[in-house]
Amino acid sequence: MAAEGFDFCLGLEQADSWPAWLERVAQLEAGRDLAPGWVPETCVGGFVGPIVVGRLSVRHRLNAHLALVGGHIGYAVRPGHRRQGYAGAMLRHGLVVAREVGLKRVLVTCSDTNVASARTIERAGGELEDVVATPGSGELKRRYWIPTAH
Repeated sequence: MAAEGFDFCLGLEQADSWPAWLERVAQLEAGRDLAPGWVPETCVGGFVGPIVVGRLSVRHRLNAHLALVGGHIGYAVRPGHRRQGYAGAMLRHGLVVAREVGLKRVLVTCSDTNVASARTIERAGGELEDVVATPGSGELKRRYWIPTAH
């Protein structure tokens, strides 16, 4: 997924060790020692048995960038595991996590050209608010709101 410009493991390659990376993820969730521009978030691996098929991030609040194009929930499925329902399962789990951290509704975004992701978000109850240009790149992002209630 690095070829797609996606940091799948949130800086694992920069950690000195696996325990150090786990501590970094715990700090991120607790909102401790956040890098500029970061907000507290819960990270969850998507597994099928022992195989990592994807990753889910649930941001506990939004900053200006996330409110425009990043959203509360981000997820990614490894290329060899796409189109098997894992994105939908992770998004549904993300709604549970969001509800647990006190969010009543969440913003979820996707590229305007990513039809599969748009469908996944809509199946999870996403209501399209608008389509906006990403600052710097001009890439169009679809912005959806999803209630976290059952």
